[in-house]
Amino acid sequence: MLQVPFIRDNQDLVITRLAKRNIDAKQMIADVITLDEERRSLQAQLDNTLAESNSLSKEIGMLFKSGEVEKANILKQKTTSLKDESKSLTESLNTKVEALQELLYKIPNVPHESVPEGNTDEDNEEVFKEGEVPDLGENALPHWELAKKYDIIDFELGNKITGAGFPVYKGKGARLQRALINYFLDKNTAAGYNEVQVPHLVNEASGFGTGQLPDKEGQMYHVTGDNLYLIPTAEVPATNIFRGDLLSQAELPKALTGYTPCFRREAGSYGAHVRGLNRLHQFDKVEILRVEHPSRSYEALDEMVTHVKTILKELKLPYRILRLCGGDLGFTSALTYDFEVFSTAQDRWLEISSVSNFETFQANRLKLRFKNAEGKSELAHTLNGSSLALPRVLAGILENYQTENGIVIPEVLVPYTGFTIID
Repeated sequence: MLQVPFIRDNQDLVITRLAKRNIDAKQMIADVITLDEERRSLQAQLDNTLAESNSLSKEIGMLFKSGEVEKANILKQKTTSLKDESKSLTESLNTKVEALQELLYKIPNVPHESVPEGNTDEDNEEVFKEGEVPDLGENALPHWELAKKYDIIDFELGNKITGAGFPVYKGKGARLQRALINYFLDKNTAAGYNEVQVPHLVNEASGFGTGQLPDKEGQMYHVTGDNLYLIPTAEVPATNIFRGDLLSQAELPKALTGYTPCFRREAGSYGAHVRGLNRLHQFDKVEILRVEHPSRSYEALDEMVTHVKTILKELKLPYRILRLCGGDLGFTSALTYDFEVFSTAQDRWLEISSVSNFETFQANRLKLRFKNAEGKSELAHTLNGSSLALPRVLAGILENYQTENGIVIPEVLVPYTGFTIID
């Protein structure tokens, strides 16, 4: 959530940057300024009324002590009137505060200056590419056919148990899935990320804290009886570990990693681009996140990008990195890099990771602050990234490592799987 003082002092910049998201924010920003001015006016009136009431109360006490009962009773009538006025002002103030808060929740983060303009994912900017695309020949199969051929992932059984988008991993498929999770976690902890296990359901406050609510409410599974939400990513519970915290500068950075299943009610569609593991309602993901001093958050973002690159190099998968354009940028993000693996059998790029800097946007919602060198309270910067999302990494491995004799396991995963081939 953007801070009102920032909006007030940088109106033109906010409007110009939000235009990168193809949003005309002029009226919204004007409404924020108006509501804030009205809020401050009401607050000043309320403060003056309460101060006058307190002053009269002291005077009344002194009058009673001195025996001037009649004067005291006259002033008591005035304090009654002031109490009624205070109540009315408080109600009006609360209404303005709620209206301002509701409007602020609707305004997305301001894109970083480096975010390119554009409307869709076709306008994203490729900034890096690495790895050779293997020549698989004419008989190469997409991963959903390989999964059936080697009986390692059963999409029909998942549909029977739950519905579309809930696959069942079997045998070596399940072991490969577990191997990837352990490998990702080991790489992350070796890089200094502290491993956590977090709840898979969160309350409403956690959803608002990281920006999933109200923006993505329709994409989350909601347990109505308890008003809890199944997590769309470990980012939500892990970042909320720090909700309401006041850290010391010496405690920064905070770096966490965690594995969770993820649940998303994304609208389904048809075609090869959503077949098999390409889009699921339940999937596994290992997440990394950081709480950083604002002065080095973009350095930290680069470090996170480099870390994910290292993993993909070890897996020997062809990949590229995109800087997302304004129209494709997530609601809470100031700058996002997407990693995509090339699926040779499908002849297309598959997104496997997003690494983002949210600057103070989440921290403002979370009330996550630190005491700077001057001892003043300051909002921290939050960052997160997939390291990595399993379904499309698994799809890339199955398709790019397929041979006539079976699916070869990437060398770096063999110590985790205990086997070298799926045949």
